[in-house]
Amino acid sequence: MHTMWKGSIQFGLVSIPIKMHAATEDKDVSFRTLHEKCKTPIRYEKVCPVCEEKVEKEDLVKGYETTNGGFVVISQEEIDSLRKETHEKAVEILDFINIDEIDPIYFNRSYYLGPNEGGSKAYSLLRKALEDSKKVGVAKIMIRSKEQLALLRVYNNTLLMETLHYPDEIRDAADVPNVPEAENVAEKELETATLLIDQLTASFEPEKYEDEYRQKLLDLIEAKEKGEEVVTAKDEPRRDNVTDLMEALQASVDKNKKTTGKKTKKAPANKKRQTSPKKKAT
Repeated sequence: MHTMWKGSIQFGLVSIPIKMHAATEDKDVSFRTLHEKCKTPIRYEKVCPVCEEKVEKEDLVKGYETTNGGFVVISQEEIDSLRKETHEKAVEILDFINIDEIDPIYFNRSYYLGPNEGGSKAYSLLRKALEDSKKVGVAKIMIRSKEQLALLRVYNNTLLMETLHYPDEIRDAADVPNVPEAENVAEKELETATLLIDQLTASFEPEKYEDEYRQKLLDLIEAKEKGEEVVTAKDEPRRDNVTDLMEALQASVDKNKKTTGKKTKKAPANKKRQTSPKKKAT
């Protein structure tokens, strides 16, 4: 499993060296956008609409758009100086709480945490303590230039870190339009709805659920591939300097061969023309 991040878990004076791994992965079927005419993947290039020229990576800067449409330019050096060294290398546990106090809307992404060299004993201690106390740890960590709020818990004998949204990242449910106020519900209707819920109530078994659309899409792709409904993009013309140089060299060689061949054929003709006058003179 690929290691995304190395650091440590810090709580109190305890430090646990760890490695972080992605716990989930997207299984979406991805498509490339092709030119219908030649079935070649199209490119997306960064082009400045004012200068009307392609912009290279080294020519890009970060700008925060203001309310009046202007931009505040921030350099990468200024961003780096704001990062805290300890936060970049540590998962700092701030509090321990009951997990049922957190609504699932706060959950963002999941990561497995495994012990790094020398951290097995402390790792096992924290895992056991969390299991016995039935608590989870609320922590902070710096990931991809963002200070993340996170939650540490035990999942299948492994420490799992869930990144959380900050409260100001959760939109107010009161802003959702057309949500009805509390209404009087007929007792009979409520009983029927409750009965239906009871009938459909079951234990959560994630294995019995699957992405039916994705499977049908994969089946379609496989059927088309077996039926040889596969298109091939045309080779793009090479215009790099190396290719141009090789073509020029080869053309020079070919031209030189032709020129050499002409000289070899012309030599006897010249000799013949030189001897003919002598014979006439004699």
